Amino acid sequence: MSLAPRAVLVHRTTEYEELVSRHGTHGQAAFFLSSRGRDIEEVAERHHRARRALAEVTAAVPLNWRQALLERADLDRFLFAPEDVVVVVGQDGLVANAAKYLDGQPVIGIDTDPGRNPGVLVRHRPRDAAALLASAGGAADELTMVEAVTDDTQRLVALNEIYLGAPGHQTARYRLGLDGDRGVVEAQASSGVLVGTGTGATGWLRSVWQERGGTLPLPAPTEDRLLWFVREAWPSPATGTSLVGGGLPASASLTLTVESDRLIAFGDGIESDALQLTWGQTVRVGVCGRRLRLVG
Repeated sequence: MSLAPRAVLVHRTTEYEELVSRHGTHGQAAFFLSSRGRDIEEVAERHHRARRALAEVTAAVPLNWRQALLERADLDRFLFAPEDVVVVVGQDGLVANAAKYLDGQPVIGIDTDPGRNPGVLVRHRPRDAAALLASAGGAADELTMVEAVTDDTQRLVALNEIYLGAPGHQTARYRLGLDGDRGVVEAQASSGVLVGTGTGATGWLRSVWQERGGTLPLPAPTEDRLLWFVREAWPSPATGTSLVGGGLPASASLTLTVESDRLIAFGDGIESDALQLTWGQTVRVGVCGRRLRLVG
């Protein structure tokens, strides 16, 4: 007998909750914000909208389904199951936070603050939740993801981008190479390397792309192609700047060999969950075989 689907509702602690937790009471949090020219009522109203949205989505889950409520901080400790339907209630970034822990489960993005969020990944309103849950097993956009794999089998997956560089964003030293580029490898010193997807092309990757003049075509979110950029490469007698950006098809990968005491690789801005890279270690970055199944 197969299990009923489980709706996993992913949310995050609101700014208001964080403020009250830090300062103890609503009044003390209000005083803190007012001393910095902010009004706590605006923060509290966003909190109430988020909680109303979560309650509305929770009520829309079919009665014969199981439910789990999951805070963002607990994502790395939660065991997702194949029959789960993941409902992200919050911001676009929360979908990216959840994506790395999924393997084919459909994801529904619910926007709790329309007009404030871009709505790239949280495309729907709370009132749409019942219909979306009923059709969650159907068609979905298969969004490309990026992965980094080290020579000792550490693995990192991200929806938007992977950054490789030094902790604290100091100068990173490494050797960079591309598959199929006649074996060309270049020693570099830079602020790090960014490799991103078509979904990431709406965020950090796009800002770097614009700074470079926007000459490379941006990939679509479902396209099996990545873009990569070296940030602030430094020319010297020992380091070059000829390999600083380009496209990366699914059949190729970018290879980085560490020439610093310590580098890190992290995905989607979560530096606390990073691969630790040491001198002489090699990491390959390319299109991930997994996809994020985003409903609607």
